[in-house]
Amino acid sequence: MFESKARVETAAGSKYLVQLCKHFAHKITVEYGEGRGRAQFPFGLCLMTAEPDALHLCCQAEDAEALARIEWILTDHLQRFAWREKPAITFSRDVG
Repeated sequence: MFESKARVETAAGSKYLVQLCKHFAHKITVEYGEGRGRAQFPFGLCLMTAEPDALHLCCQAEDAEALARIEWILTDHLQRFAWREKPAITFSRDVG
């Protein structure tokens, strides 16, 4: 199992979590509420947690390519939703 994590500094973490989850819910299975979100992609999973000053992303996949795909999707969408803030989104990887 491959895993990566990112901590995105933003005061709007809860807003972006809901926005991402609502957007992804049109195509994949998503659960969210009370500062937490879960997006189940066909090729992996992303768990999201909002705090007052950050949005935490934890992505999991069976292989490095699938993990990179999830990271790209999350980064692309979050950059578009947070275009005014231009937050830094950097994933760090763990291989298990």
